[in-house]
Amino acid sequence: MPSKIRCPWCPPGDELYEIYHDTQWGVPEYDGLKLFEMLNLEGAQAGLSWRTILGRIDNYRKEFDGFDPAILSKWTEARIARALLNPGIVRNRLKVAGVVKNAWAFMDHFNGDPATFSRFLWDFVDGKPIRNRFRELNDFPVRTDVSDRMSKELKRRGFTFVGSTICYAFMQATGMVNDHAVTCFRFGV
Repeated sequence: MPSKIRCPWCPPGDELYEIYHDTQWGVPEYDGLKLFEMLNLEGAQAGLSWRTILGRIDNYRKEFDGFDPAILSKWTEARIARALLNPGIVRNRLKVAGVVKNAWAFMDHFNGDPATFSRFLWDFVDGKPIRNRFRELNDFPVRTDVSDRMSKELKRRGFTFVGSTICYAFMQATGMVNDHAVTCFRFGV
């Protein structure tokens, strides 16, 4: 039986990647708390492979209190230090502290309201996914004018680890941009 044709970035035979590709990547996500989580996971990935984070998502959710901004915004330096002892996450002080900083920004600029955060993010794409028609790995951009604007606005509101490349990867992951290759079985979904 022939295997499914997937996007060129998805390594054949890597079950973790295949499940992520087939069930989550590019699927529109509107839940503001899940968007907050994914934005922080994309930030944690900066300079690393997504596989590094993908295999640790459960550890991240447990260590970071389910990515609840109301809880994270109250973390102390001692709590950050405790998180840095967890071998199940990437133990980078700037990235761990960045999650806390992002929680402060979420609480401050969006009044802790997930729906407001979701609308803010989805407004960058007029509330509906951008559907691209790429074929080869080299066709896919790493940033766009839209991700540039999102990055600038998130930074202005106090978020960190939200450069344009991270924002574009976030947009792809959360379905704001549907970048499934035209040859991929998920393209028309």
